[in-house]
Amino acid sequence: MKAVIRWLVPTTLIIWGTVCSAEEAGKVKPPTPTFEDREVLPIKPPSIPPIKTLDARDMGTPSVFEVKPPKGAPNVIIILVDDLGFGGTSHFGGPVKTDTFDKLAKQGIFYNQFHSTALCSPTRQALKTGRNHHSAAMGKITELATSFPGYTGVLPDDVAAIGKMMNYNGYSTSAYGKWHETAVWEISPSGPMSRWPNRQGFDEFYGFLGGETNQWTPTIYHNENRVETPDQPDYHFLSDMTTKAIDWMRFQQSLTPEKPFFVYFAPGATHAPHHVPKSYIEKQKGRFDQGWDVLREQIYQRQLASGVIPTGTKLAEKPDWIKDWANLSADEKKLFSRQAEVFSAYIDMTDTEIGRLVQAVEDLGEIDNTLIFYIAGDNGTSAEGIENGLYNEMTYFNAEPKGSDVEFMLQYYDKWGGPETYPHMAAGWAVAYDSPFAWTKQIASDYGGTRQGMVVHWPDGIQSKGELRSQWHHVIDVVPTILEAIGVPQPKVVDGIPQRPIEGVSMVYSFDNPDAADRHTIQYFEMFGNRALYQNGWMARTIHSPPWGEPQNRIADDVWELYNVAEDFSMSTNVADQHPDKLAELQDRFIGEAIAYNVLPMDDRRIELANPQIAGRPDLMFGRTKLELSEGMFGLLENDFINTKNTSYSIEADLETNNASTHGVVLAQGGRFGGYSLYLDKGIPVFVYNYLGLQETKVSGKSPLPAGKSTLKMSFDYEGGRGGGGTVTLSVNGESIATGHVPKTEPNIYSADETAGVGVDMETPVSGAYTRETSKFNGQIHRVVIETHPDSH
Repeated sequence: MKAVIRWLVPTTLIIWGTVCSAEEAGKVKPPTPTFEDREVLPIKPPSIPPIKTLDARDMGTPSVFEVKPPKGAPNVIIILVDDLGFGGTSHFGGPVKTDTFDKLAKQGIFYNQFHSTALCSPTRQALKTGRNHHSAAMGKITELATSFPGYTGVLPDDVAAIGKMMNYNGYSTSAYGKWHETAVWEISPSGPMSRWPNRQGFDEFYGFLGGETNQWTPTIYHNENRVETPDQPDYHFLSDMTTKAIDWMRFQQSLTPEKPFFVYFAPGATHAPHHVPKSYIEKQKGRFDQGWDVLREQIYQRQLASGVIPTGTKLAEKPDWIKDWANLSADEKKLFSRQAEVFSAYIDMTDTEIGRLVQAVEDLGEIDNTLIFYIAGDNGTSAEGIENGLYNEMTYFNAEPKGSDVEFMLQYYDKWGGPETYPHMAAGWAVAYDSPFAWTKQIASDYGGTRQGMVVHWPDGIQSKGELRSQWHHVIDVVPTILEAIGVPQPKVVDGIPQRPIEGVSMVYSFDNPDAADRHTIQYFEMFGNRALYQNGWMARTIHSPPWGEPQNRIADDVWELYNVAEDFSMSTNVADQHPDKLAELQDRFIGEAIAYNVLPMDDRRIELANPQIAGRPDLMFGRTKLELSEGMFGLLENDFINTKNTSYSIEADLETNNASTHGVVLAQGGRFGGYSLYLDKGIPVFVYNYLGLQETKVSGKSPLPAGKSTLKMSFDYEGGRGGGGTVTLSVNGESIATGHVPKTEPNIYSADETAGVGVDMETPVSGAYTRETSKFNGQIHRVVIETHPDSH
C-alpha cells in the first residue's frame, strides 16, 4: 500500500482515503472511524474502535487523517489599509490614482456603505472576530485599555478570530504588517503569547505589534522573534512586508498547491508616520497647492459624477475648527501643501505594493479562485496631526507646541516624509480625504470616521463585474461572509470554549443581487464618548469629543442629532427637531445595545489612560522601582519597561572594558525622536537626553574608563512637575566625573515603537554620535540596574 502523510496542526485530523494493493485484498478491513463536524474546533481526531487483529500483516492499512477545507474552497485575502477615508481611492473620487483598487473594483463589486469602528485596534479586532469591538474587549486601542469588560484589550476566550477558524479548517494562514491587537503588557519575552498572531491561528507572521512603526527603521517580529532592525539604504517596511507575503504564497503553493491559503495583509500605511520614498513624493509635487477646501469639493464632484454617492448628496459642512484655506498665510500654504504631497504619495505607494501582491496571485494562477477584500481604511483619515501637522508625532502626545510650529517645521520641508521626520499632516487634509462627510478618524458618530470604500473580488464566486453595492454593512460582517463563501459553519466551540455567537451578517446575499434588501439593519457606534445608533436608514448621534481637543461637557450632557441617512447620504442635515420621537427611540435603543455589547461605562479619556495605574490595567512594572538587566536584553517596548518619566532615577552598570578601544551603548531607550542613552565613546562615558528630536543634552566624562572592571553610574535628579528638567551626574567607581543640566523631559511617552535595551540602540539611534552598528557594545556588560527614586524631589 502507498499512502502520503502530511502533518498539520496536531489533533486536527479528518478522514482521508486509503489505496490498497491487490495483495491486501481479502485482509481484515481496518475499523471505520468517525469524526466531529466543523462547529467544534479544532476538529477532533476520528474515534477508532479497538483493533482485535494480532498481526499487522493480516490487516489492511488504516486511513490517514487530515483536515481539509470543503472541496473548491477559495483562497482568501483581506487587505486592510490604515487611516484612509472614504475619498481616499481614485475609484471613490480621490486625487491619487489607485490602479489596484480600481482594477479590482472593475473586475469585482464595490460597496459604498461599508463601515468601521473609527479607530485602529477596535476595527481590527471586530474585523477578525465578527463581533463588535466591545464584545471583543477592544473598546479603545490597546495602549489605553482599562479593566472594564469592554475595554480590557484582551481578546476573550469565547471570541475566536478568523485566523483560528481558517487554520482549524485546513487553510495555510499568514499575517503581514500591523497587528495592534495584543495587550501591551503581553508584548515581552515573558508573554503570555496566547494572543500573539501565531497563537491566534496564523502559521506565519511578519510585522509589528503596536499601532505604528517607523517605516525606515521598524520594530519587526517574525513570528514570536524580534528581527534585527534592517540597515539598508533603500529599505522601507511596506515593500519588505509585501515581498515577504509574496514569498510565502509562492512557497506555500509550491509545496501544497491543492491547499488554499488565507492572507491578512495590513500595511502600516497610511497611518503616521508618513514615511515615503522621494520617488513617490516627486510625482505629487504641486498637486495640492489649491488647498483642502478645493480638494474637498473636487473629490465630492468626482464622487457624484461616478455614482459612488447618490445624486442629490450634499457636501457636509466641515467642522468650524478647520480654517479656510484662503485665510492661511503663505508659509502655512507651503508647508501644508507639502504635507498633502507626502500623504498622497503614501497612498500611491500603498496601492502599488498591494498591486505587487495581487499580481503575485495572478502569476500563481490563483486569482480567479481567490476571494479578496480590499478595505481602504480601518477608520477615516486621521486628524490627529491637529491644526498645523506635526514634524514629530510624539510632540503632540507630550504637549510640546514647537513640534507643530509652522516656521520650525518649514526647516524640514525638503526632508518631510524621510528618515529625518516622524510626520503627520494638518487636520484640514483629513477632512478633505473623508469627503463628502464632515468628520474624521476617532469620530464614531459620523460616517467620516467610519465609512470606508471596499472592493470584493472573486471571479469564481461572483458573476457581477464592476457593480456598485449599496447594502449597509460593517467590518463585523467580513468573518461570516468568509465562512459562508468557503462553506464552513460558524464555530460553536473553539479550543474547548463555547463561543459567543458571531454578531455580523454575511454579505454573500448581495454579491450577485444589487437590489437585495439590507440584512444588517442595526448597528451601534462608540469611541471616546462619540456615539451613534444606525437603524433602518436612520442615524442618531452625538459628537462628544473632537480628535483635536478635549470634551466640552460630561457624557450625560451631550446633545444628540438625528439624520435620515436613507435619503441624506453624507449626514448633512440634522432633522432632530422634526422627528423628536424617532430620536428618543434611537437614543433608548442605543442604551440597550450598549448594555448588551459591554459598551458601558463609556470613557472619554485619552492621554490619562496611557498611565496604567490610572487606567487600572495590568502593568509589568507596577509598583516596581528597580529593574535589573544583563547583556542581550533589548527590544523592550515602552509599556514593558520601567517608567523613568517625571521622576528621579539612576542607571548603574558593572562593565569590563579595554580602555579607549571600548565603545557602544550600555543602556538606551527611545530613539531619534525622543529618548536617552548611556554609552561609551572611545571609552569615555557619555549620557545624552534627546527631547523629542528637538534638543539633545549631552553630559560627558573627560577620560576613558580604566581597563578592566568598573562601575559606571548615571544619576538624574528631577526638578519636579510634569516634563520638568533635572541634573545629570556621571560617576565611575563612586567618584563623580561630570555633571550637566537637562532643561526639559518627555512627560508622557518617548516613542510609539522604539524600544529599550542593553548593549545596543536597536532602532533609530538616540544620539547622532553613533549609528546602530557602532552602538553595539564591544566590551562586557555584567549587569545594568535602573532604579527610580519617586520621593527624592
